[in-house]
Amino acid sequence: MFPGVNPKQMEQMMRQMGIKSEEIKAKRVIIEKEGERIIIEEPQITKIVMQGNASYQIGGKERVEEEGGGIAGEDDVKMVMEQAGVSEEEAKKALEEADGDIANAIMKLKGE
Repeated sequence: MFPGVNPKQMEQMMRQMGIKSEEIKAKRVIIEKEGERIIIEEPQITKIVMQGNASYQIGGKERVEEEGGGIAGEDDVKMVMEQAGVSEEEAKKALEEADGDIANAIMKLKGE
């Protein structure tokens, strides 16, 4: 972060200023935007809390999935197909009706 500053000293200085940080372990981070999802695989996440506000710093392998027609990407369609045991057309229709919500689409197809 700052050249010539020991990371432990930096952490101690931050604590003295009331800034707390912690590493968060996660498999992936998904950021949903209008029309696309940014998926970060194998993320390195640092949570920083300062004056009661939390912010997150995320790094990792980025992949972007385009979404179209109000439903989620191909992976979501495949998941619904596998979990509900239905065709691609049925999975897409269920996702459209559920506004892209995978769990609701699966439950609807299974009659739950």
